[in-house]
Amino acid sequence: MTHHPLKAIVAVKRVIDYNVKVRVKADRSDVDLSNTKMSMNPFCEIAVEEAVRLKEAGLVGEIVVVSIGPKSCQEQIRSALALGADRGLQVECDTPVSPLDVAKILQKIQQEENADIFLLGKQSIDADNNQTGQMLAALLDCPQATCASRVHIEHNKAIVTREVDGGLLTVEMSLPAVITTDLRLNEPRFAALPKIMQAKRKPLAVKTLADLAIELTTDIELISVDSPTQRQAGVILSSVDELMSTLRNDPNVQMPKHDKEA
Repeated sequence: MTHHPLKAIVAVKRVIDYNVKVRVKADRSDVDLSNTKMSMNPFCEIAVEEAVRLKEAGLVGEIVVVSIGPKSCQEQIRSALALGADRGLQVECDTPVSPLDVAKILQKIQQEENADIFLLGKQSIDADNNQTGQMLAALLDCPQATCASRVHIEHNKAIVTREVDGGLLTVEMSLPAVITTDLRLNEPRFAALPKIMQAKRKPLAVKTLADLAIELTTDIELISVDSPTQRQAGVILSSVDELMSTLRNDPNVQMPKHDKEA
Protein backbone atom coordinates (compact mmCIF):
# COMPACT_ATOMS: atom_id res chain seq x y z
CA MET A 1 0.00 0.00 0.00
CA THR A 2 1.45 3.35 -0.98
CA HIS A 3 0.95 6.59 0.92
CA HIS A 4 1.08 10.06 -0.52
CA PRO A 5 3.70 12.38 1.02
CA LEU A 6 2.20 14.43 3.80
CA LYS A 7 2.04 18.19 4.00
CA ALA A 8 3.14 19.85 7.22
CA ILE A 9 2.44 23.38 8.39
CA VAL A 10 4.77 24.81 11.02
CA ALA A 11 3.89 28.01 12.84
CA VAL A 12 6.84 30.13 14.01
CA LYS A 13 6.83 33.21 16.23
CA ARG A 14 9.30 36.09 16.42
CA VAL A 15 10.26 36.70 20.05
CA ILE A 16 13.01 38.39 22.03
CA ASP A 17 16.14 36.22 21.90
CA TYR A 18 16.33 34.04 24.99
CA ASN A 19 19.83 35.34 25.77
CA VAL A 20 18.64 38.95 25.99
CA LYS A 21 17.64 40.55 29.29
CA VAL A 22 14.13 41.90 28.78
CA ARG A 23 13.58 45.61 29.44
CA VAL A 24 10.29 47.23 30.42
CA LYS A 25 9.23 50.56 28.96
CA ALA A 26 9.41 53.51 31.34
CA ASP A 27 5.62 53.92 31.32
CA ARG A 28 5.21 50.14 31.98
CA SER A 29 2.93 49.91 28.95
CA ASP A 30 4.85 47.00 27.41
CA VAL A 31 8.24 45.39 26.89
CA ASP A 32 10.81 47.65 25.21
CA LEU A 33 11.77 46.09 21.86
CA SER A 34 13.98 48.94 20.62
CA ASN A 35 17.45 47.73 19.56
CA THR A 36 16.62 44.29 20.93
CA LYS A 37 17.83 41.10 19.29
CA MET A 38 14.89 39.01 18.06
CA SER A 39 14.89 35.30 17.21
CA MET A 40 12.62 32.42 16.41
CA ASN A 41 10.82 31.11 19.50
CA PRO A 42 12.93 28.08 20.62
CA PHE A 43 9.91 25.76 20.81
CA CYS A 44 8.97 26.78 17.24
CA GLU A 45 12.53 26.01 16.14
CA ILE A 46 12.11 22.49 17.53
CA ALA A 47 8.87 22.17 15.55
CA VAL A 48 10.68 23.19 12.34
CA GLU A 49 13.46 20.69 13.05
CA GLU A 50 10.96 17.88 13.58
CA ALA A 51 9.18 18.68 10.32
CA VAL A 52 12.50 18.66 8.48
CA ARG A 53 13.41 15.30 10.02
CA LEU A 54 10.05 13.86 8.94
CA LYS A 55 10.73 15.13 5.44
CA GLU A 56 14.23 13.63 5.41
CA ALA A 57 12.65 10.32 6.46
CA GLY A 58 10.39 10.48 3.40
CA LEU A 59 7.22 10.90 5.48
CA VAL A 60 6.55 14.56 4.69
CA GLY A 61 6.64 15.93 1.17
CA GLU A 62 6.23 19.65 1.80
CA ILE A 63 6.77 21.97 4.75
CA VAL A 64 4.98 25.32 4.85
CA VAL A 65 6.16 27.82 7.47
CA VAL A 66 3.69 30.41 8.72
CA SER A 67 4.36 33.48 10.84
CA ILE A 68 2.00 36.26 11.90
CA GLY A 69 3.30 39.76 12.36
CA PRO A 70 4.89 42.77 10.66
CA LYS A 71 7.38 42.44 7.81
CA SER A 72 10.20 41.84 10.28
CA CYS A 73 8.85 38.33 11.00
CA GLN A 74 9.98 37.35 7.49
CA GLU A 75 13.43 37.04 9.06
CA GLN A 76 12.21 34.07 11.14
CA ILE A 77 10.42 32.57 8.11
CA ARG A 78 13.68 32.77 6.13
CA SER A 79 15.49 31.10 9.04
CA ALA A 80 13.02 28.22 8.89
CA LEU A 81 13.45 27.99 5.12
CA ALA A 82 17.21 27.79 5.64
CA LEU A 83 16.67 24.89 8.04
CA GLY A 84 14.80 22.93 5.36
CA ALA A 85 11.23 24.21 5.00
CA ASP A 86 9.96 24.57 1.42
CA ARG A 87 7.94 27.78 1.37
CA GLY A 88 6.83 30.51 3.69
CA LEU A 89 3.68 32.48 4.40
CA GLN A 90 3.56 35.73 6.33
CA VAL A 91 0.20 36.90 7.62
CA GLU A 92 0.66 40.64 7.83
CA CYS A 93 -0.43 42.08 11.15
CA ASP A 94 0.97 45.09 13.00
CA THR A 95 -0.91 44.61 16.24
CA PRO A 96 -0.44 41.96 18.95
CA VAL A 97 -2.54 38.85 18.48
CA SER A 98 -4.01 36.60 21.14
CA PRO A 99 -3.65 32.80 21.09
CA LEU A 100 -7.25 32.56 19.87
CA ASP A 101 -6.49 34.99 17.03
CA VAL A 102 -3.50 32.88 16.00
CA ALA A 103 -5.58 29.70 16.12
CA LYS A 104 -8.29 31.27 13.96
CA ILE A 105 -5.73 32.48 11.41
CA LEU A 106 -4.13 29.03 11.23
CA GLN A 107 -7.59 27.51 10.82
CA LYS A 108 -8.16 29.74 7.78
CA ILE A 109 -4.80 28.75 6.35
CA GLN A 110 -5.66 25.10 6.82
CA GLN A 111 -8.79 25.59 4.69
CA GLU A 112 -6.51 26.60 1.81
CA GLU A 113 -3.55 24.29 2.43
CA ASN A 114 -5.31 21.13 3.61
CA ALA A 115 -2.24 20.04 5.56
CA ASP A 116 -1.90 16.68 7.28
CA ILE A 117 0.18 17.79 10.25
CA PHE A 118 0.32 21.02 12.21
CA LEU A 119 3.53 21.40 14.22
CA LEU A 120 3.72 24.21 16.76
CA GLY A 121 5.91 25.01 19.72
CA LYS A 122 4.08 24.16 22.92
CA GLN A 123 4.34 27.81 23.97
CA SER A 124 6.23 30.99 23.20
CA ILE A 125 8.85 32.19 25.64
CA ASP A 126 7.44 35.72 25.74
CA ALA A 127 3.84 35.08 26.78
CA ASP A 128 4.10 31.44 28.01
CA ASN A 129 0.41 30.92 27.30
CA ASN A 130 0.55 27.32 26.00
CA GLN A 131 -2.87 27.70 24.38
CA THR A 132 -2.62 28.06 20.60
CA GLY A 133 -2.16 24.38 19.72
CA GLN A 134 -5.08 23.30 21.86
CA MET A 135 -7.33 26.05 20.47
CA LEU A 136 -6.35 25.20 16.90
CA ALA A 137 -7.17 21.52 17.37
CA ALA A 138 -10.56 22.48 18.80
CA LEU A 139 -11.32 24.80 15.86
CA LEU A 140 -10.24 22.16 13.34
CA ASP A 141 -12.04 19.42 15.30
CA CYS A 142 -9.00 17.19 14.93
CA PRO A 143 -6.82 15.17 17.35
CA GLN A 144 -4.02 16.86 19.26
CA ALA A 145 -0.93 15.84 21.22
CA THR A 146 0.81 18.48 23.29
CA CYS A 147 4.32 18.58 24.78
CA ALA A 148 5.64 15.94 22.37
CA SER A 149 8.99 14.34 23.17
CA ARG A 150 8.81 11.81 20.29
CA VAL A 151 6.87 11.84 17.03
CA HIS A 152 6.46 8.87 14.72
CA ILE A 153 4.30 8.75 11.59
CA GLU A 154 3.06 5.39 10.37
CA HIS A 155 0.16 4.39 8.11
CA ASN A 156 -1.31 7.89 8.11
CA LYS A 157 -1.31 8.00 11.88
CA ALA A 158 0.80 9.99 14.30
CA ILE A 159 2.21 8.15 17.30
CA VAL A 160 3.31 10.77 19.81
CA THR A 161 5.02 10.34 23.14
CA ARG A 162 4.23 13.11 25.63
CA GLU A 163 5.96 14.04 28.84
CA VAL A 164 3.48 14.05 31.70
CA ASP A 165 3.78 14.16 35.47
CA GLY A 166 5.29 10.89 36.58
CA GLY A 167 6.38 9.53 33.21
CA LEU A 168 5.64 9.30 29.51
CA LEU A 169 2.30 8.96 27.75
CA THR A 170 2.10 7.61 24.19
CA VAL A 171 -0.96 8.35 22.08
CA GLU A 172 -1.92 7.37 18.54
CA MET A 173 -3.91 9.80 16.40
CA SER A 174 -5.35 9.81 12.93
CA LEU A 175 -4.33 12.63 10.60
CA PRO A 176 -4.79 15.53 10.23
CA ALA A 177 -3.58 16.33 13.73
CA VAL A 178 -2.03 19.13 15.78
CA ILE A 179 1.23 18.43 17.60
CA THR A 180 2.99 20.85 19.94
CA THR A 181 6.67 20.30 20.63
CA ASP A 182 8.61 20.15 23.89
CA LEU A 183 12.28 20.73 24.59
CA ARG A 184 13.44 17.13 24.52
CA LEU A 185 11.92 16.27 21.13
CA ASN A 186 15.09 17.11 19.23
CA GLU A 187 18.08 19.42 19.03
CA PRO A 188 17.63 21.92 16.19
CA ARG A 189 20.41 22.07 13.64
CA PHE A 190 22.33 25.16 12.58
CA ALA A 191 21.70 26.36 9.05
CA ALA A 192 24.75 26.15 6.80
CA LEU A 193 25.66 29.24 4.76
CA PRO A 194 24.64 27.66 1.40
CA LYS A 195 21.23 26.83 2.91
CA ILE A 196 20.86 30.42 4.12
CA MET A 197 21.60 31.67 0.61
CA GLN A 198 19.16 29.16 -0.94
CA ALA A 199 16.47 30.24 1.51
CA LYS A 200 16.46 33.73 -0.02
CA ARG A 201 15.19 32.23 -3.28
CA LYS A 202 12.44 30.08 -1.74
CA PRO A 203 8.87 31.34 -2.18
CA LEU A 204 7.45 33.52 0.57
CA ALA A 205 3.86 34.71 0.16
CA VAL A 206 2.21 37.52 2.11
CA LYS A 207 -1.44 37.62 3.08
CA THR A 208 -3.40 40.16 5.06
CA LEU A 209 -6.02 39.54 7.71
CA ALA A 210 -8.57 40.82 5.18
CA ASP A 211 -7.44 38.15 2.70
CA LEU A 212 -8.30 35.54 5.32
CA ALA A 213 -11.49 37.33 6.44
CA ILE A 214 -10.17 37.51 10.00
CA GLU A 215 -11.16 40.12 12.58
CA LEU A 216 -8.97 40.18 15.65
CA THR A 217 -10.56 39.64 19.04
CA THR A 218 -10.47 42.43 21.58
CA ASP A 219 -11.16 40.50 24.77
CA ILE A 220 -7.59 40.69 26.14
CA GLU A 221 -6.15 44.02 27.32
CA LEU A 222 -2.55 44.52 28.39
CA ILE A 223 -2.81 46.64 31.53
CA SER A 224 0.83 46.98 32.59
CA VAL A 225 4.19 45.24 32.55
CA ASP A 226 6.56 45.11 35.54
CA SER A 227 10.08 43.83 35.96
CA PRO A 228 10.60 40.92 38.36
CA THR A 229 11.40 41.91 41.94
CA GLN A 230 15.16 42.04 42.37
CA ARG A 231 16.52 39.46 44.75
CA GLN A 232 18.56 40.70 47.68
CA ALA A 233 22.23 39.86 47.77
CA GLY A 234 23.16 36.76 49.73
CA VAL A 235 25.10 36.77 53.00
CA ILE A 236 28.27 34.75 53.57
CA LEU A 237 28.54 33.43 57.11
CA SER A 238 31.87 32.64 58.66
CA SER A 239 31.00 29.60 60.76
CA VAL A 240 28.42 26.94 61.52
CA ASP A 241 27.69 28.62 64.85
CA GLU A 242 26.87 31.86 63.06
CA LEU A 243 24.63 29.94 60.66
CA MET A 244 22.72 28.30 63.50
CA SER A 245 22.38 31.60 65.31
CA THR A 246 21.01 33.23 62.17
CA LEU A 247 18.51 30.43 61.60
CA ARG A 248 17.26 30.73 65.18
CA ASN A 249 17.16 34.49 65.55
CA ASP A 250 16.74 36.14 62.15
CA PRO A 251 13.04 37.08 61.82
CA ASN A 252 13.36 36.84 58.01
CA VAL A 253 14.19 33.14 58.20
CA GLN A 254 11.14 30.88 58.26
CA MET A 255 11.86 27.35 59.41
CA PRO A 256 9.44 24.55 58.44
CA LYS A 257 7.28 23.28 61.27
CA HIS A 258 7.28 19.60 62.17
CA ASP A 259 3.97 17.76 62.42
CA LYS A 260 3.89 17.99 66.23
CA GLU A 261 4.47 21.72 66.09
CA ALA A 262 2.01 22.41 63.29
